[in-house]
Amino acid sequence: MKKEITMTEGSIVKQILGFFFPILIGVFFQQLYNTVDAAIVGQFAGKKALAGVGGSSGQILNFLFSFFMGLSSGATVIIAQHYGAREEKKVDVALHTAYTFGIIGGIFLGVAGVLTAKPFLMLLKTPKGLMADSTTYCRILLGGIVFALIYNMSTGILRAAGDSRRPLYILIACCAVNSVLDVVFVAVLKMGVFGAAVATVVSQAFSAFLVTWLLMKHTVGMKLDFRKLGIDGKTMGRIIHIGLPAAIGGSMFAVANMLVQSTVNAMGINTVAAWTAYGKVDAFWWMINQAYATAITTFVGQNFGAGRYDRIRRGVRTVLIMEMATGAVLSFLFINFGRIPLGLFTKDTKVVDIGISIARLLTPFYAVFAVSEIMGATLRAENRVMVSTIANLIGICVFRIIWVKLIYPDGKFLQIMACYPISWCLITLFTGGYYVLMQRKILRSQAARPTT
Repeated sequence: MKKEITMTEGSIVKQILGFFFPILIGVFFQQLYNTVDAAIVGQFAGKKALAGVGGSSGQILNFLFSFFMGLSSGATVIIAQHYGAREEKKVDVALHTAYTFGIIGGIFLGVAGVLTAKPFLMLLKTPKGLMADSTTYCRILLGGIVFALIYNMSTGILRAAGDSRRPLYILIACCAVNSVLDVVFVAVLKMGVFGAAVATVVSQAFSAFLVTWLLMKHTVGMKLDFRKLGIDGKTMGRIIHIGLPAAIGGSMFAVANMLVQSTVNAMGINTVAAWTAYGKVDAFWWMINQAYATAITTFVGQNFGAGRYDRIRRGVRTVLIMEMATGAVLSFLFINFGRIPLGLFTKDTKVVDIGISIARLLTPFYAVFAVSEIMGATLRAENRVMVSTIANLIGICVFRIIWVKLIYPDGKFLQIMACYPISWCLITLFTGGYYVLMQRKILRSQAARPTT
């Protein structure tokens, strides 16, 4: 029987690391879904197919997925707060509302995505030589996106209750299924992009089934019952209140990236393939970043529900130091040894050279972005949801549009890429500054209270 997990008592470092590493390994295996697709497609079907499974199709998938996962973060925060406050009935209502929302959202996004995939690819100026593969890959993954959303919503629910280990075990098994199917469909049966997409959807369906089974049978403090599925208006309102700004803020990254992608698409297949390959390696930083953000969201959510504000401040400092140090180390490794992982996706030296030039420009700013991510996650878990949304809207979307369309409308590749580190600095200044001001306000308020 799974024991109840709480993050409101005990060693902060031990709890965060114990929660962080299963999430990190889990996100690593989740990332392998698309990474294995890209690696096998690149090696056995060529750089044209590699650009087809990345590039514009990857940006569209990231946009839709980022928007929904932003919404679902509202459910994670609500459940974590109720769980920390020991409000079992509210946890049950939030569980069934969130799971139902995952099903409805997945079906809606799937239908809309399949119908609009090709027009969006055309809007992003996808090269004609990549259009067929990109459309196929995009439509198949969008058709099965309901499984990915059910899995991620359900694991968010488990993590809100402090359980980060069992989602990891499921992902390891499903990644193995995906890898085997990739080899069979792409390397053996020569099904190309179509085979890689089908392999991913099948493995995601398997993961959705397993995590649903856990919620139904083997989770302390909550139990999923299909007879109780439905939307509670008040709970859904709270989820949207917290999740919608996060969804808008997160999707701003995807919107800005699609804008940049449309510019990159005009620079030739080598550049598109290099940007795709770099993105797959760069994803290892973002998965670590996601693991830290998920850990601090759950930690802050539970302690906020329990009223442990001093513990929240200590936890934030701990995670911030950890992530900034991690970003610095990864930057050093990527710049000096990046040819090794890039070589897994393509044997073309020109493509690899472009990938290394991107790494030298972007990775030194990993640690800077870490500040905004941890501050933003903390503020959302405390119900302060608009700050990171405004920061992303102005610092990411608006700034990158101005950079690409006005400052460098005919810029070279690295000039276009420079919009990334500059925008990271902008949102870090905005979000980090607001967080510091709020902490000073809280401390002054606490100091002014009479002692009893």
